[in-house]
Amino acid sequence: MIQSRRDFGKLALASLPLSAAFARGINSKIDGVQLGVQSYSFRDLPLDDAIKAMVADGLGDCELFSPHIEDGGIKAKSGSETHTARTPEERKAASATRANKLRDWRLTVPLDYYKGVRKKFDDAGIHLYAYNLSFNDHFTDEEIDRSFLAAKALGVGIITASTTLPVAQRVVPFAAKHKMMVAMHGHSNLKDPNQFATPESFAKAIAMSKYYRINLDIGHFTAANFDAVDFIKKNHEKIVLLHVKDRKKNEGPNMPFGEGDTPIKQVLLLLKKTKWPIPAFIEYEYKGTGTSQEEVAKCYEYCKDALKG
Repeated sequence: MIQSRRDFGKLALASLPLSAAFARGINSKIDGVQLGVQSYSFRDLPLDDAIKAMVADGLGDCELFSPHIEDGGIKAKSGSETHTARTPEERKAASATRANKLRDWRLTVPLDYYKGVRKKFDDAGIHLYAYNLSFNDHFTDEEIDRSFLAAKALGVGIITASTTLPVAQRVVPFAAKHKMMVAMHGHSNLKDPNQFATPESFAKAIAMSKYYRINLDIGHFTAANFDAVDFIKKNHEKIVLLHVKDRKKNEGPNMPFGEGDTPIKQVLLLLKKTKWPIPAFIEYEYKGTGTSQEEVAKCYEYCKDALKG
């Protein structure tokens, strides 16, 4: 049975520390629509500077990208040793080495470390809404279990994950054990049936567990040639978070907001009209001309203007 939004709200609120409940935070709810940011948008910055950028941009809700804090705060941006290896064999070996290193860190880091990360957001007046940790084939069962403990220590009630259908099936008992929502994030890969890209793939995940939900990336969904507005109308009860970016259809590139095919304005106005409690988080991924803080600010202004109708 699908858990109701009321039950989910109770679950999420119960996971929040009292300081977050009573602190005076940054308000980025515009015309009833909660806007926020995926910290991946600031992947060129270490966590402390990313938080400062969020404050400067006036964004009060955040989905935390795990590389911002894992292994003590490794570089969040792409370009790790995995991507610089030259041959497929070297890339595979580098990926395995990286996975083993992260596993050792995840299994041994004190949970108080995550509580310290949460305090940084609380002190900045930013609500930490979800933890973006993407389970993959490298994860052991112990590592999956520990990841839920990390999310609890961060004080969030949702893990968002870019994963596959087989791995999602492996995570089912852990979501049930910890009674925590896991929201599947989609991309635009239509060639691999195990990827989350189609409405059918999301439906398969929802059927796996009462704790499973959808983290819809409206840019990727558009690039895969699906209708984000129609999907949200039909599945809003199962969507706990939107990623807002602009992409061209037919697996097209990321674009500055307003220059792609993604119906950003229509989606935001739909949320405004219906008052569905689905936050919309900016994910800056196109090649901008300014700093990440400046580009995210542009994206935020676009969203605010869109909500004016």
